[in-house]
Amino acid sequence: MKKHLPTLALTMLLAACQSATVQTETAAETVPPVPTHQTHLDAQYIGQGLLTRPDVQRFISQRVARGGFSRPELEVFFGNVEQKPNIISIMDRPGTSRPWYEFRQNNVSGSRIQNGDRFWRNNVAVIDAVSQRYGVPSELIVAIVGIETNYGSNMGSFRLGDSLTTLAFSYPRRAEFFQKELDQFLQLAHEEKQDMFTFKGSYAGAMGMPQFMPSSYRQWAVDWDGDGHRDIWNNVGDVAASVANYMKQHGWQTGAPMAVPVQLNITPELQALLDAKTELNHTVGDFRRLGVQVPGHVADREKALLYQLEIAPGQYQYWLGLNNFYTVWQYNHSRMYVSAVREIANGLRGGNGGL
Repeated sequence: MKKHLPTLALTMLLAACQSATVQTETAAETVPPVPTHQTHLDAQYIGQGLLTRPDVQRFISQRVARGGFSRPELEVFFGNVEQKPNIISIMDRPGTSRPWYEFRQNNVSGSRIQNGDRFWRNNVAVIDAVSQRYGVPSELIVAIVGIETNYGSNMGSFRLGDSLTTLAFSYPRRAEFFQKELDQFLQLAHEEKQDMFTFKGSYAGAMGMPQFMPSSYRQWAVDWDGDGHRDIWNNVGDVAASVANYMKQHGWQTGAPMAVPVQLNITPELQALLDAKTELNHTVGDFRRLGVQVPGHVADREKALLYQLEIAPGQYQYWLGLNNFYTVWQYNHSRMYVSAVREIANGLRGGNGGL
């Protein structure tokens, strides 16, 4: 769902808030939401601090009851949090829907691919070693890091304690989600044995080069070099392994493509499938029986979904997204995001990719 504000950020947050990409996955522990009713930073608490708020006190009590933290520890944390009204303003901005040809122009540039080639070349040994271990292509790992943070150059500058607390207690529409992420963040800071206020990230709480949310970090981040820390901010091995681990655990099939172009004549049934949710509920054989012309090398048994990309006003390309398309979609719930990742990946190293 960052990077303050990259062209991708707000669009992807609305789509993903998120996936992990920002990720929506949470760890197994269930955190009950604390009721909150204000729609903006509540004037009655401004200048008094978060510890005067009943909802914050309830959150502290619930966290202490689950163990791992003392009340004094959490009171010190909340006593040092700075609420950020500008984060609420960002979240309240109306979303805009852009066609693929505009999205692509902003996110799949020549410089993005050139910078990706440089990033890969400078870290080739570790990225390729990760790729071999996990069976996830190097170019996919590089493309994810590129579209998320421009290869680590724009990871966000908000203290995560500030951003997550602001959203957990001053953004009711997503309060339950962000209270869970705040709880996950407190735990990961404890696990990493680091000061909670040293963690920096996006306005929505996403972290590091791959922009993991705290729950995704705790589930999928990897300490590649065994130094005792999962450093997705500075350690390219940890970054690459974390992205690859996420993809592998979400079903990436080694050697398989993400999508194939198809030809079709729109019928009401096909239009309904284009408008359907992003799910693998049909097979390639199903689409062939509906008249979709699919490249012959794709087996009928393959699971697939039908989608379209508007390449110019009123002009569309049609595609079948396969298992690996859906895997990347779980990272960020946007078909255009997945399409951009695929195109960046296929453009690296002279455009020889086959995803």
